[in-house]
Amino acid sequence: MAQAQIAGTLVQVLAQIPDAVVLVDEDGAIGFFNPAAEALWGLTAAAVLGADAGMLLPRGIQPAGHGVQTGNVDGPGLALQIERNDGVMRRGQMSIHGFEVAGRRFRAAFIRDITDQHRQCEEWQQLLRVVNGSDNAIIVASLDGSISFINSGVTRMLGYAAAEVQGLRLVEPFAGVHTNMAAVERIQSAAREPSTPDHPFRQDLLVYTKGGRPLWVNVGITVITDNAGAPVNLLAVLTDITLTRMREELQQKVLDAMARELPATEVAGILCREVERIAPEVVATFLRVDDGRLFTLAAPRLPVTVTRAMDGESIGPCAGSCGTAAWRGTPVVVTDIASDPLWTGYRDLVLPLGLAACWSYPVKGADGSVLGTFAFYYRENHGPVAFHQSLVDMGLSLCALLLEREKARMRIHQLAFHDTLTGLPNRNMFETQAQQLLNDARRTERELALVFIDLDHFKRVNDTRGHATGDEVLCETGRRFKSVLRDGDLLGRLAGDEFVAILPHCGVHQATGIVERLLAATAPPVVVAGAPIHASASIGIAMYPADGEHVPTLLRQADIAMYHAKARGRGHFCFFREEMSRNIQEQAMLEADLRVALKHDLLDLWYQPQFDAANGHVLSGVEALLRWNHATLGSVPPVRFVVLAEECGLIGELGKWVTQRACRQLADWRARGVEIPRVSINLSASDFRDSTLAERVARTLLAHGLQPHDLTLEMTESVMLGDEPGVLSMIDELHRLGIQLSLDDFGTGYSSLGYLHRLPLDELKLDRSFVRDLDHSDSARALTSTVLRIGESLNIKVVAEGVETDTQRQFLVEHGCPVLQGYLLARPMAPHLLEEWLRAAHAGSRI
Repeated sequence: MAQAQIAGTLVQVLAQIPDAVVLVDEDGAIGFFNPAAEALWGLTAAAVLGADAGMLLPRGIQPAGHGVQTGNVDGPGLALQIERNDGVMRRGQMSIHGFEVAGRRFRAAFIRDITDQHRQCEEWQQLLRVVNGSDNAIIVASLDGSISFINSGVTRMLGYAAAEVQGLRLVEPFAGVHTNMAAVERIQSAAREPSTPDHPFRQDLLVYTKGGRPLWVNVGITVITDNAGAPVNLLAVLTDITLTRMREELQQKVLDAMARELPATEVAGILCREVERIAPEVVATFLRVDDGRLFTLAAPRLPVTVTRAMDGESIGPCAGSCGTAAWRGTPVVVTDIASDPLWTGYRDLVLPLGLAACWSYPVKGADGSVLGTFAFYYRENHGPVAFHQSLVDMGLSLCALLLEREKARMRIHQLAFHDTLTGLPNRNMFETQAQQLLNDARRTERELALVFIDLDHFKRVNDTRGHATGDEVLCETGRRFKSVLRDGDLLGRLAGDEFVAILPHCGVHQATGIVERLLAATAPPVVVAGAPIHASASIGIAMYPADGEHVPTLLRQADIAMYHAKARGRGHFCFFREEMSRNIQEQAMLEADLRVALKHDLLDLWYQPQFDAANGHVLSGVEALLRWNHATLGSVPPVRFVVLAEECGLIGELGKWVTQRACRQLADWRARGVEIPRVSINLSASDFRDSTLAERVARTLLAHGLQPHDLTLEMTESVMLGDEPGVLSMIDELHRLGIQLSLDDFGTGYSSLGYLHRLPLDELKLDRSFVRDLDHSDSARALTSTVLRIGESLNIKVVAEGVETDTQRQFLVEHGCPVLQGYLLARPMAPHLLEEWLRAAHAGSRI
């Protein structure tokens, strides 16, 4: 083949290869520029042929390319930055080969575009830095479980380098003598189970570091798939939960021992041995202070001869680590017993044992006094490390509890039988105390309410924000619930997101108010780490004795009611009704009958007189009380159909009916000469949220020729829970109209006093529970007199309801209560009976 043909063939070959080819002569001029080079630089061959090769290099680095132009550089694999004609930077890998033709030297540059590979490499390096910076240990394994990659977290957590575990089975290198191998097998089999990043396989596991230290980790296994969805690798993420598990195990073992009433020395021994099991390099001692002297409670690894020699030594400013810590009341860290002056006179006891350092911490009681010391000895000279400090922190509180046991049994009882997260009674403690309250209710023949509370969608909080956030929400929610309950109410946490409360001496009406406060307590978000967490609740209530006479029965009934509340859309409450578990249709029929009764005016209002306390025969007003005489069921208790009205959305219509009927009746009485000073009606929280309430009440009064002061609207403090601006505005508007406003059940909640300066109240209704206990309770008498003084100071009339004995009446009169209401004075009566009764009274009978 002729030389020209060969050259032409070579040119065609160079033009077709995918790499850029640039031919430069000995003067640095470009003599060949193939299509791949045109694509790489964004230049045509016609534009560069004959031009200086330096034009192909970025302007800032052209001097570095001088050797390429002049032919002074040779070799493969040179890195090259390329600035395209459009300004875009590319990465190239260049090899240069020199040759000579007809006495002239040439250089052929072969450039491969590696921009994408370089970017992928940088992204990989960035990802690797992120993965290696994680506190978690991250392992990638093949589908058969063979380890192919570990991050730096594995090395930091467990001490293994990548080469030491490469190719070994997942988790097995970290297993030890106490590792649960059945759990390991479950982890190994996770590769055969479908999993996603959203639902990884999880397992807590005890593993061991390379140095033999045990660690508790949570192992999460996810199957990694390729773009087609086929499994390609296993991803294991190990999270160190050692401190959490150690704290739980240590606390549980010590508290169990305390609950079994073991002697203090045995409990102290359990504590020290458990610490030494967790940290074998530690020699733990626990000493108590008695009358300024130290006595050993536990020192499992010290010879008896040493502990006996130390027993009875006085604490002081230079009395070893423990004696000095007890004297100062602050930790004492001695890193070298052999030379530290604090150990003068004591070092000969421990140096022969090979002990070189000692950290001692004072154990303090609730009043701040030093009760003992908790100390760690070491065989090496060094100061505190974080791991051992965490053990000390765990142990100190347990030491304090142990030393206070004889004078603080209730404190030990609190930790052994209460939920460790919220501090509330756990199920066992709750059921025990609830049974006692139930026995009291049975003996005194009083009602009692059991309230079952379940947080709505709480699992979502744990899944999306983590268990630590969920724990914060539970703790804060428990505090809020406790803050709105009464003294004497019992609140507990059963499990997870379930709370339960017992409300002694509580009927349905009072329970409703308390439950409304519980629901309102969940309205403000819980802020965790600056982020608001919303957690509403659904509540079921069971009443003793109506719904059951034993705690398990009431729990079951309240649980059923809670699920009915959830079915209504979350954030609601339901009282248990027998028909919930027996016949839902019966409840639906009652609802339908209530609708018919409202529509056809089949409900009744009865009226209970209220009297001027100073002059018992002077009528102050009447309270309208709703009654329903069902065609087949007979008299339906108001608490039943009022709750039903709330559940089925009829409460607003019921409030309108009561307002109309009460005003009409008052006008009718007055038209026939029966003097009734005023009438009081009860409205629900829903009524006060109705933006038309004031206008509607004003129209009703006008229609019946009544003045605003003829009507008193009673509200419970549940109306104010939530601080809704619309409710406050409505109350202010009613006040401006001249309508009298009364706060019912005053004193039943912690927040009652807070409403007095916020609401334009004309009247307080002293809760009947206070009145009922006047016969026998000093605290009830003190609280009642306080409320009366508050009313007098604020010029707010106080009405005492539920007066049933002469003793109650006498106390109330003597302490200046303006108005009395109750069975002792008069029972609720139908309108015509009340009219007859009043006429008889005015005719000469004393009221």
